[in-house]
Amino acid sequence: MSNNTEYLSASNARKSKSKGSLGSRIFDVFNVALMAAISYACLAPVLHVVFASISDPVRLLSHQGILLKPLGFSIEGYKIIFDNDTILMGYLNTIFYVVTGVLLSTTLTVMGAYALSRKNLFWGNAIMFFVTFTMFFNGGLIPFYIVVTALGMYDSRLALIVPSAVSAFNLIIMRTALREIPDSLEESALMDGAGHLTIMWRIVLPLAKATIAVIVLFYAVSMWNSWFPASIFIRDRAKYPLQLILKEIFVQNDASHVSHSSSDTTGINTDVFKMLVKYCTIVAATLPVLFFYPFFQKYFVKGVMIGSIKG
Repeated sequence: MSNNTEYLSASNARKSKSKGSLGSRIFDVFNVALMAAISYACLAPVLHVVFASISDPVRLLSHQGILLKPLGFSIEGYKIIFDNDTILMGYLNTIFYVVTGVLLSTTLTVMGAYALSRKNLFWGNAIMFFVTFTMFFNGGLIPFYIVVTALGMYDSRLALIVPSAVSAFNLIIMRTALREIPDSLEESALMDGAGHLTIMWRIVLPLAKATIAVIVLFYAVSMWNSWFPASIFIRDRAKYPLQLILKEIFVQNDASHVSHSSSDTTGINTDVFKMLVKYCTIVAATLPVLFFYPFFQKYFVKGVMIGSIKG
């Protein structure tokens, strides 16, 4: 009787395992197919732009649909954009805005978050309420324009750096991450005679480097892609960021400022190169972000999760 019971139990276990394995295989097939479809939807536009940027401009102009491979091969578009003073100037301006803005924004965000993370800060909750309030309500574009103009930053590079130096969202993430650091570390440092600057620089910042890396990434990507503030406050084209120049090329369909200095393009209609220049400019504007992102990716999930455990 015992042997029969064991046999039935083993048989039922095998059937259950077989059913589970079949269901697992079906799920795996469906999951792989779904992920493949999502991956294709994400990668297809990127590959299209990359392939189009190195395609023959004449064949590209007459092509319809998504590119799955280059139409011939040509780097003439890249020669055009990097030989053009306007695009190169915009590239250098954007690098300046990003580097300067990230340094200023990260410094102010870390210092503000450190102060707000102190549990004995006078009116700390009230200050956090006003910081959070700005995430949902603001004075609008016209008051913002009036304030920036009144401060003498109109048509100045400072207009793209100072007004948006601190993000309330990033400040809250940084503040929450700093509050996770044990109070005993600060108390020990205070007993040893350390001041708040020493505590912040030698104790707090090394422990919060993952969150700081995420904040740097957020600020850098936001500033790299920003074009609207420049369209409002900047009138001197010598100060235009790359994204504003790219916006002009796309929205206004204007490639008239693109000069064909290469001897290979002499006598060829400029309209042939308009589409090629657009794709090449997109690739040139996107590459820096794609290059630096892998170095910050290992900190990304950890830094965001640390800052989102509790408020």
